Amino acid sequence: MALRTAGSVLVVFLWSVTVVLGQDGWSVTYTTQSICTLKGSTVDLFCSYTYPRGKVTTTFWFTEWGTGVEPEDLVQNPEYAGRLEYHGDKKKDCTLKITDLRERDSATYKFRLLTDQEGGKYSGSPGVTLSVTGLQVKVTGGHQYKTLTCITTCTLTDNPTYIWYKNGQHLDESTSPQYKYSVSNDYDASYSCAVKGHEDLHSPAVCVQGQSCNRVTYTKRRICVLKGSTVDISCTVGYYSTTSSFWFRSDKSTPEDLTTDPGYAGRVEYTGTYRGPFTLRITDLKEEDSAEYRFTFKTDNFDWGHSFPGTTLSVTGNTTLYDTTVNHIELQDKYMN
Repeated sequence: MALRTAGSVLVVFLWSVTVVLGQDGWSVTYTTQSICTLKGSTVDLFCSYTYPRGKVTTTFWFTEWGTGVEPEDLVQNPEYAGRLEYHGDKKKDCTLKITDLRERDSATYKFRLLTDQEGGKYSGSPGVTLSVTGLQVKVTGGHQYKTLTCITTCTLTDNPTYIWYKNGQHLDESTSPQYKYSVSNDYDASYSCAVKGHEDLHSPAVCVQGQSCNRVTYTKRRICVLKGSTVDISCTVGYYSTTSSFWFRSDKSTPEDLTTDPGYAGRVEYTGTYRGPFTLRITDLKEEDSAEYRFTFKTDNFDWGHSFPGTTLSVTGNTTLYDTTVNHIELQDKYMN
């Protein structure tokens, strides 16, 4: 199984017993029966098959099968629109790739093939059980001593390495999901965790004490707008007093204030007080403005880190996807592909 995310690749080798169930020359082989992976990542369901005779006419994957009806090809399910890639063929390989995983994708996936022979239909059981989970930081302990644990709803494959962040800055790495240092006195600090190789899929930042601490929350994570229009990208900061702040593109080698970038000259405006919310307005949008935008700030005590994902902006000239009476709209995830 190979897991991938944009900008990072994590390859996981699974040593598992191959599952082959078949009869009279029919068989479907799944490399592994159970996979637990992160929301937002990509998964390959490796699979191969054999059949006794004839020519394969149809191949597809499915998750549900009602009584007396043919199972539904996942390609026809709008929940998976733009997120499925069938890497198999009509001879032996039946590998399926699913991108931008969501928790509701958790299910048992099975492969089905049809041939041109009478009765030439076969489905491979038991299939592959896919569990999709997000990361969360759990804070436990009393008022004096606190413990942080990076938790998931299923056990991630291949014993991952956990990465810890404090106030957006890389802090520590460990194979244990529990943070090993004391955090009891960090009243203003926020903590987040991620899995190595998937740093852009970190958990939401949590406060050690109460709900008020240093963290940046973006109003929208994805925005798609028309070329030539105007867009507002906003965030809030869970800190009562910032001394300076700016927006930047994440694809720059070092954070660069957009107001000083010649490519945005006369097209960028910042709004918001020191208490926020903070808004980046870009006018006369160009397709090359498509990028991920992040916010950073300083206080008297620290600089907010640059590690966390911000808002991804896509600028397009394809007017068929838009209602041009509005300034900008956020599209469903399927259009982001």
